[in-house]
Amino acid sequence: MRLNIALAQINTKLGDVKSNLEKHLACINEARKSGVDLLLFPELSLTGYALQDLVSAVAHRPAADDPVFKPLLEASRDLDLVAGFVEEDSRHRFFIASAYLSQGKIVHIHRKVYPPTYGLFDEKRFFASGDSFRAFDTRFGRAGLLICEDFWHISSPYLLWLDGADLFLMTSASPGRGVTDKQLGSAKWVETVNQTYAGLFTSFFAHTNRVGFEDGLNFWGGATVYDPDGKLLAKGAYDEEALTYAELDLAQLRRTRARLPLLRDESTSLVQKEMVRILQR
Repeated sequence: MRLNIALAQINTKLGDVKSNLEKHLACINEARKSGVDLLLFPELSLTGYALQDLVSAVAHRPAADDPVFKPLLEASRDLDLVAGFVEEDSRHRFFIASAYLSQGKIVHIHRKVYPPTYGLFDEKRFFASGDSFRAFDTRFGRAGLLICEDFWHISSPYLLWLDGADLFLMTSASPGRGVTDKQLGSAKWVETVNQTYAGLFTSFFAHTNRVGFEDGLNFWGGATVYDPDGKLLAKGAYDEEALTYAELDLAQLRRTRARLPLLRDESTSLVQKEMVRILQR
């Protein structure tokens, strides 16, 4: 089975959900014409990143009658998609979230577990933290969602891997920082980590990052897809809006794991025993 995926690295308008939704729908139409099966948008793609006091004004609840989710759900009838938004729960807590939509239904919501508050980041001041990593079933196999800081904690993809994820969908609003070997330091770091994860977990890793300038931050784009061998399948340009396309041969999972049975040999009982010991220490 082959999966045609597209990664949308877009520039968003801060706080302008209507305009951002229109851009989503335009990208979906373009991806549909190219025969895409799954379209991945960046972190907070519907709202912009540096929201601060705008958080409550742009929040939505993922539901069929929501004015933002209704057209996205309709668009997902023949093309799966992942969109980033601010989720408001029933007790009026706000989360950075990603929604996986398919065949007109909400399949899965992931709430960012690790909103950072260090350096130039101040997310915990405005957002609550998610409390779970759960893989979920799609038309293309079992998948997992991670949002930006989530995938700097190795336990995040590890838990999804143990929960059955073979396709990792990662979104970010990663600002550029530092220069290393004539390359943006944060971009090189992200790409190295993603390639390492693909090889370590013998899985597909797809990542999309937003572009543009916002509140003094520069978002660099650079979408990537790696296969279970850690081979780069596609890479988006830096600093410009684009749809990056890749064809995933899902049979590569079998070929790689027959040669490199890391999943087979992982001792979860040992991990559990040692975690209990460490937590009790």
